[in-house]
Amino acid sequence: MGKIISRIFISFFLLGCSSNTIAQEKLTLKECIERAIEKNISIKNSTLDLLNSSENKKLAIGNFVPNFNISGNHSWNTGLTQNITTGILENQTTENSSVNMSVGVNMFNGLANIRRLHRANLDLLAKKYQLDDMKEDISLLIANSYLQILFNKEQLNVQTSQLEIAKEELNIANTKFKNGVIPKGDLFEIEANLAKSEQSLVVAENNYLISKISLAQLLMIDDYSNFEIADENYDVPETNMLEKSASEIINESIKHRNDIKLAETNLKIAIKDEKISRSALLPSVSAYYSYNSRVIIDAPTSLKSQFDLNAGESVGLQINIPLINGFATRSNMEKSKLNVLRSKNFLDQTRLDLENTINQSLNDARGAIKAFEAAKKTELARKTAYNYAKERFENGALNSINFFQAQQLYESAQSNLIKAKYDYIFKIKVLEFYFEVGDFSI
Repeated sequence: MGKIISRIFISFFLLGCSSNTIAQEKLTLKECIERAIEKNISIKNSTLDLLNSSENKKLAIGNFVPNFNISGNHSWNTGLTQNITTGILENQTTENSSVNMSVGVNMFNGLANIRRLHRANLDLLAKKYQLDDMKEDISLLIANSYLQILFNKEQLNVQTSQLEIAKEELNIANTKFKNGVIPKGDLFEIEANLAKSEQSLVVAENNYLISKISLAQLLMIDDYSNFEIADENYDVPETNMLEKSASEIINESIKHRNDIKLAETNLKIAIKDEKISRSALLPSVSAYYSYNSRVIIDAPTSLKSQFDLNAGESVGLQINIPLINGFATRSNMEKSKLNVLRSKNFLDQTRLDLENTINQSLNDARGAIKAFEAAKKTELARKTAYNYAKERFENGALNSINFFQAQQLYESAQSNLIKAKYDYIFKIKVLEFYFEVGDFSI
């Protein structure tokens, strides 16, 4: 989970700031994830990277298209100038026009163009994996924040219920005190218990508000007072994830995890870059054709006749054989080899991190289900003890101190059960996230 937690915090700080408002509405988890992906600045930049890779692919395709250029020139000359037809210097005023057209075709350049096109396709694929990987991280972050709100909301409900019970107990205690059933000290204890319940409610309300604000910031919502999540009661999901082995989850995860695909594609890009650098060692061959002509505007012959008379054409092949170029080619080849090794190491590290994370997540989930089952038993026992203590207290058979101890133990058991419940839900979702990319439905 270490890598996931760190990426969650990184994603949080990359979200940036924005001033958006949203009308009063209750968002589901799916809607929250969709909105976060839509508003996230890092995802927007990654989308731009994907578009930029698309343009780079167009350039790579363009390398196979012949170069075709047309240029023209028009000039005015006065005084002693050369007659462009006879070549004799004359005192004259002339107005000349010329036109040139050239076509160049790259016939062979060590397969560099083909390899650059392959690289452009790989880069486009890598940017897609990068974008999808960021979306998955944001989804996991939002799911965690969403569950935190649900946890704090249930805690708030517990404290609200306990406050009502404390008020009812105080009313009963006042009646008993007036009738001389309990001493004034017991009444003070019950009043103090009510104050404690009010304080606990304030803390629960504050925690609930803070968790809502945290999620609203991730969703680029600044109108916190009008932001609510959907009123849904989430039960512990039925799953067979804990029955799977770590190797089974790892093998399945490697097939679809975008961070693995991204590392694999970056390795392929590095290998392709090495092949491109080797292309510089091979000769290159290009063919060209050019046409040019010129006219004198005030000449007695027609412009068409001059174009035909002064026309010139050239066709040729050009061969370039690299020999010595300051060791640049060899140095680039060695650098590309090092980059291949670096990319391979990064892929191995990514796989190792994934294995460690999944092993840790599986152990965490197995521990969480045990903690949840234990918390359910404890809550049931504390509830039974509290109800028994309450009955004895109301009958005058139990003093206030022992009663409040039973009440506090019950409140603590309720809180621990809620915490264990959502901790288990999230850890199961993390396992499902690795085993099969899900929609985070709970």
